[in-house]
Amino acid sequence: MLKTPASFTPLIDPLLDCNNSLTFIFHNGKLLLRGRELTAPETALPDDPAAFGIPTDRLHPVGLWNGRYCQAAWADSDALPDDVYAWQNLRGLFGITDDGFLGLAGRASQIAEWARTHRHCGACAAPMRRATGERAYRCPECGHTAYPRICPAMMVLIRKGDQVLLALHTNSPVRRYTALAGFLEAGESIEEAVHREVYEEVGLRVHRLQYFDSQSWPFPNSLMIAFTAEYLDGEIRVDPAEIEDARWFGPGDPWPETPHGVSIASALLAANRPGDGR
Repeated sequence: MLKTPASFTPLIDPLLDCNNSLTFIFHNGKLLLRGRELTAPETALPDDPAAFGIPTDRLHPVGLWNGRYCQAAWADSDALPDDVYAWQNLRGLFGITDDGFLGLAGRASQIAEWARTHRHCGACAAPMRRATGERAYRCPECGHTAYPRICPAMMVLIRKGDQVLLALHTNSPVRRYTALAGFLEAGESIEEAVHREVYEEVGLRVHRLQYFDSQSWPFPNSLMIAFTAEYLDGEIRVDPAEIEDARWFGPGDPWPETPHGVSIASALLAANRPGDGR
């Protein structure tokens, strides 16, 4: 699964005069890397951010990884000085680069995007200033504070005897059957969101929710919180705006192509595949 490496230590304040840094530069959600060195991504990051037009006040601390200082920034343009570097979509690096590096890059991308979109106060439009001692911007005019945006989302795999419910999501960029998922609404608990989303998307009611695991999912800023649940009642009735198809899969049914192994969905399905002796 996509997780920050165990050897990583987060930092809020920048390290000054650091000559051995790794800089994650993003533009429109893509990461700047040397195009031919993706199997060793830590050596593919740019050595000098200034060469790509990145001012020093745009560099934000991420943390320490294997003793090296990591920072994040964003570029206004996708222009490159030569053809050695290229902009790489993080999803396109699944299975190509180390999962720990991808987890770290995902963290850096969320910091960079937060910094890019909070240069001005959302309440009074004054220029924002970095707060000290915490990862936040604070408005010097009205005092409004802006923290990195994190959008919690639930994921649930419904079990009915020796069957599980998988769905084909209407707007998913990847055409695969997977578990149900959806974002929390204001004022909801994660459990309330599970019950609401299941009923809205497929018309079923569930009970016996059991926490499975969680995962940061930086596309662009989600926190996926996964559960299993037992079927209670109802017949499948899909909401076509959200779900193209949903069906029960049992031990004798062909198992669909599952999501990529870096995703929590893949781990959730692998742990609950029908006929695995559970």
